[in-house]
Amino acid sequence: MALLPADLAPSFSLLLILASFFTSATTAAFGLGGGAMLIALMTSVMNPLIAIPVHGAVQLGSNGGRAIVRFKHIVWPFFLWFGIGSAVGVAVGGQIAHLLPENLFRALIGLFLIYTAWGPKLKSVIKSPFVTAFTGFFAAAISMVVGVSGPLVMGFLQGLKDRREMIATHAALMTAQNILKVVTFTLLGFQFAAYLPLILMMVATGFLGTLLGSKMLDGLSEPLFRKIFRLLLTLLALWLLVQTFWA
Repeated sequence: MALLPADLAPSFSLLLILASFFTSATTAAFGLGGGAMLIALMTSVMNPLIAIPVHGAVQLGSNGGRAIVRFKHIVWPFFLWFGIGSAVGVAVGGQIAHLLPENLFRALIGLFLIYTAWGPKLKSVIKSPFVTAFTGFFAAAISMVVGVSGPLVMGFLQGLKDRREMIATHAALMTAQNILKVVTFTLLGFQFAAYLPLILMMVATGFLGTLLGSKMLDGLSEPLFRKIFRLLLTLLALWLLVQTFWA
């Protein structure tokens, strides 16, 4: 217990370590939901100013592990062009984030996710490098305003035909984003060292969850995966809309 953060009760630390396993398994199996569940739990037991950077570091390990497990399924052209657009989008979004109405964009993202869950698939996104780069720009810029990037990016990935390609490419993109996030928090002065043992334990249990979730994904048929994915996407969209109207 001496390795755990002094400002966090040991029972809460153990809860987060266990939660990392289940949330990583959820994302590895169904593509989304785990990160949102984990940050909701972390901010309920930790100071948000600490929870957000620690969550970014844990998600780096979780997404990185998923990208390694599914490495052969990553769609590299999409990753490259989407990543280029995202780099520009982060720079632009960071400059204008404070000028834009967060609740409006949260509601628009919620509506977009409902569309991607129930409307025609955005197949054009994965066919054109320019459209892919612009999509990356848009998603990254909006995420700087609202902070929701995982479900938004996954919505654009639905045009991929294979569920394993969706999971793998999403993991690679989120890994790149988490690297930038951790570097940014480090430059801003956040002391990760004090939370490093907790982070490493959460990454370890998260990787075990990824292995379990990957086996679950392989056991799912494509139609069943799409149904569960659509349900999770809809629930996340409704959560965003409720947040908007509650605010």
